[in-house]
Amino acid sequence: MSGTLAMSGTSAAGSAPDHLELAALLCSRVCHDLISPVGAIVNGLEVLDDNPKPEDREFALDLIRKSAKTASARLQFCRLAFGAAGSSGAQIDLGDAQTMARGHLEDGKTTIAWNLPRLLLPKNRVKLLLNMLIIAQQTIPRGGTLTVDALGEGDAIGFRVTASGLNARLPQNIAAQLSGSHAPAVDAHAVQPYYTRLLAQACGLDVALAPDGEAVAITAR
Repeated sequence: MSGTLAMSGTSAAGSAPDHLELAALLCSRVCHDLISPVGAIVNGLEVLDDNPKPEDREFALDLIRKSAKTASARLQFCRLAFGAAGSSGAQIDLGDAQTMARGHLEDGKTTIAWNLPRLLLPKNRVKLLLNMLIIAQQTIPRGGTLTVDALGEGDAIGFRVTASGLNARLPQNIAAQLSGSHAPAVDAHAVQPYYTRLLAQACGLDVALAPDGEAVAITAR
């Protein structure tokens, strides 16, 4: 879930977005993640409308299949990571979170090593974990492994996601938004780490992004 976001809204420097701004920025983020696969589906349908050669038709159908699968995986993930995902006080199965994370984040470049027990946890804690995975993925632009471990146990469980890959990097703007220290204005580029910090606070946890040898780790404890 990376790339240039089209949303131009920005909160004033040094200030937090209000509820309406936060909702708009998160919606912009979700829409950005869906534009690419939906656009590919439209392109594939346009090829079919042009009465293509058999080989072009097969290419278009394959593009539509793959793009529809990608769009579905992103929608399911975003619903869990950003959406209401049940009523107030609802719990979410970590097994379901694992399935959503693999469907959205695993590809030919990135794999997930999931070392968490299968538990029912409060929804904000699971949403926090999924948002941590998004951030961890952004630190390994060439791909690699996201290793998910538990910190503690039970309802007080925290998480550690270690991103290891070629040229793993620490984006300072993301680290600043997570810590809240000297953080830049919250815009569509920064809303996801800002939202992650809000989730951590709601869970009574502190979230941080830091180097871990040649890897990068994001922790919530």
